[in-house]
Parts: sequence; structure tokens; C-alpha cells
Amino acid sequence: MDKLLGLDKLINFIRIIRHNGGIIGSIKTLYRTDELKFGNLVGQDKYGNKYYENNMYFYGRNRWVMYNEKVGLNYDGSHVPAEWYGWLHYKTDLLPHRDPNRPKYKWMADHTPNLSGTNKAYMPYSTTKPKIHAWKPKD
Repeated sequence: MDKLLGLDKLINFIRIIRHNGGIIGSIKTLYRTDELKFGNLVGQDKYGNKYYENNMYFYGRNRWVMYNEKVGLNYDGSHVPAEWYGWLHYKTDLLPHRDPNRPKYKWMADHTPNLSGTNKAYMPYSTTKPKIHAWKPKD
């Protein structure tokens, strides 16, 4: 009967608004991510990113990450550590803190985000002379 009257849509709308922190929080989330979802919090990484899952959504859209609010609008996929990347992209259904076979060695490097487009980006240099020289007009 709820589906006939459309009350299930209203109930889901109310859940989404509550999950995102009320009307103001929902507006902020909509501004940051361009969509509103609700789901179960399954974990958080050491960078403050929160990971959610809701199997009511389509497969491929039922797992998502909410990036730490410290990064503001400057978030991208490189902010997700490798252990959570596998879960987000369905390589494994085991959460990182529940996977007993996940190896951890001393030599494994800590996750670093992609710094392209910033002043800390890696810039290779060349030791060979350039073959093409730019044309400079005479004044």
C-alpha cells in the first residue's frame, strides 16, 4: 500500500535528509558531492574518509566514500588508500580491518595522494640537450 501511495519515496527522502545531517547538512553534501545518499557506515580510514554501503542501490553504485571535510572541494580518487580501493571497486567483499590474508610488511610505503597540479608535483629533468629550440622573434 505504501508503494501505491508513494509513501516509500517520502520515507526514503526523510532517511536521506536525516543521514546527511538535516536540511543544512544535506545542502552542504549536495554542494560537495552532487548527490545525496544514505547507507551504513562500514569503516573509516586514517585520513578521515568514511566508507558507506547500501545494497538498495544498483551494483556499482552501492559503495561510496565521503572524503574528509578538511579537503573541501579539492578531493579526488587518489585520496583513497589502496586497502579501501579494493573494497570500493569490488575486488574483495572483505573490509580491510576484517581481511586476515592482507599482508603488512615493514617495507610497504604509506599512502600518498597524487600531487599533480600542485607545487609539490614530481617534475622529471633531462640530462640530454634538446633537439628542438623554440623560435624567438627579434624585437
